Amino acid sequence: MKILLPFEGKSQYDAAVDPKKQGSACGPTTIAAILHHHEQIDYGIDQLYGLLGTTPIGLFTWRLVRKFKKITGQRYRIEKIRSLDAVKAELRAGRPLAMKFDRWFSFRWFSKPLYNYHWVPLIGFEEKDGDIILFIHDNGKRNRPSKVQAVSYLQNQHVLSFVRIYPVKR
Repeated sequence: MKILLPFEGKSQYDAAVDPKKQGSACGPTTIAAILHHHEQIDYGIDQLYGLLGTTPIGLFTWRLVRKFKKITGQRYRIEKIRSLDAVKAELRAGRPLAMKFDRWFSFRWFSKPLYNYHWVPLIGFEEKDGDIILFIHDNGKRNRPSKVQAVSYLQNQHVLSFVRIYPVKR
């Protein structure tokens, strides 16, 4: 079974993003795209960059969770999830996740993941040939917008982290 959420990706290299921040804006770009998915409101990537405490080397997961809770209060829930079954359940429920590739801080220096360090929106999956194919938006490049990519879970599993972000119903 294939799950692929309708999702509008964003580019961290968009002209509206400060050129000095573009190289490390993948975390705020991912969060802006997920918030847009839930609320249909465009959040400024530069503004989120500062509010989330992003640095020139990126956005740490623990900082994302802590700062996001402070800026959204009770409107959203955010938490790191460790189970692939929980990841699939979120996607089946129509909720994209923030997914981080992190070769450096997971101490997998000799591995060959798709990205060394990069946040992306996870928007789907498909179980295929004993692997799980994850569908992500890649947050663009300098000369092209974000696009959907298929990524092998098995080839990247040791460097992946998942963060669930969802609005609280009131």
